[in-house]
Amino acid sequence: MLSFVSVSLVTLSFLLAIAVAILFVEIAAAIALPQQDCLMLSSKTSRPTVAVLVPAHNESGGLLPTLAGIKAQLSPADQLLVVADNCTDDTADVAMNAGASVIRRNHPDQRGKGYALAWGLRHLRQNPPDIVIIVDADCRLADGTIAQLMETCALTQRPVQALDLMISPPDAPINYRVMEFAWRVKNWVRPLGLKAIGLPCQLMGTGMAFPWDVLRSADLASGSIVEDLKLGLDLALARTPPLFCPSAIVTSEFPFSAEGVQSQRLRWEQGHIGMILTATPRLILKAIKQANVNLIVLVLDAAVPPLTLLSTLLIVMVAIAGLAALIGLSPAALFISIASFIGFAAAIFLSWLKFGRDIIPPHEVFSIFLYAIKKLPLYFKMLFRNSAQHWIRTDRRKM
Repeated sequence: MLSFVSVSLVTLSFLLAIAVAILFVEIAAAIALPQQDCLMLSSKTSRPTVAVLVPAHNESGGLLPTLAGIKAQLSPADQLLVVADNCTDDTADVAMNAGASVIRRNHPDQRGKGYALAWGLRHLRQNPPDIVIIVDADCRLADGTIAQLMETCALTQRPVQALDLMISPPDAPINYRVMEFAWRVKNWVRPLGLKAIGLPCQLMGTGMAFPWDVLRSADLASGSIVEDLKLGLDLALARTPPLFCPSAIVTSEFPFSAEGVQSQRLRWEQGHIGMILTATPRLILKAIKQANVNLIVLVLDAAVPPLTLLSTLLIVMVAIAGLAALIGLSPAALFISIASFIGFAAAIFLSWLKFGRDIIPPHEVFSIFLYAIKKLPLYFKMLFRNSAQHWIRTDRRKM
């Protein structure tokens, strides 16, 4: 019995060590390795046609700046299509008055961003573009983002992911800035490391460009909370894995209300953890069978838990393995767990040193660990909550 417990603890600690190793390699590569610029079309190459697809659910309040930013980067031959999905406000009218083409979808029994995207693609089949770019209705685009995505996508004939950043509200408390830093690690540092090694990245839900021939056959009609993660893995399975283009930038703000923040994080992390538990073993087997290195990389990357959950699991593992060693069980799990925690702390420190000092000053750096402790109730809540399989607009009203 005791040997079984020892083996189990070693196995669990080893699995966590793998997650930490993946995280550390990605972060170290982002910092230490040289980066290549995104590709650009030559002046002799004709410009591909672009359709920007904007799924919107009750977004009339903040839609206009998004549409204005997109229109400023389009050519006369391009399309701007808004899918007003199950809206109960005037999203469709606002979009039409802003000069966008609008289609409405009213299917209350099918709620989810994936359904809206599939509806938009169905409409685009009437006049298919060369490139489809998906932008969320609450995002802002940096200058040149559409061109960077379009050109890289056209030259590689692969999906391309922009740098997707979340910004804290003005004068936000420290917990918002810690979330902003964690988002940078996930959506900027780690994909940058993969890019430096010459590997693909995950899709992030917005700022995504696709060749028409790749996207038209994709399975989008889903109510999955993490439809972007699923789509990226599906495309890697089809041997068209996404590329990261950090010079193309889309941004949006975290919700102002504490309730909005918690609801948003709960949905995202619950969906991510669910994907790890249900899809990772199956996809790993398929990737090995296909000898599909890119899919193996993306599955392993997706299997790294959210940072706060990973830190919590490491602390718990060190405590349990330490108690086991005290009662005479093998200390191997304790040694592995301590090494993993040191590696995790080093990775987070290096990320902060290079990418986080502008939002979290040195005297507040330990707030990162306090934030992780405060999130423990969120994970307990996940255990007793059914997965929300529908599209919920995030509350962005001021507190």
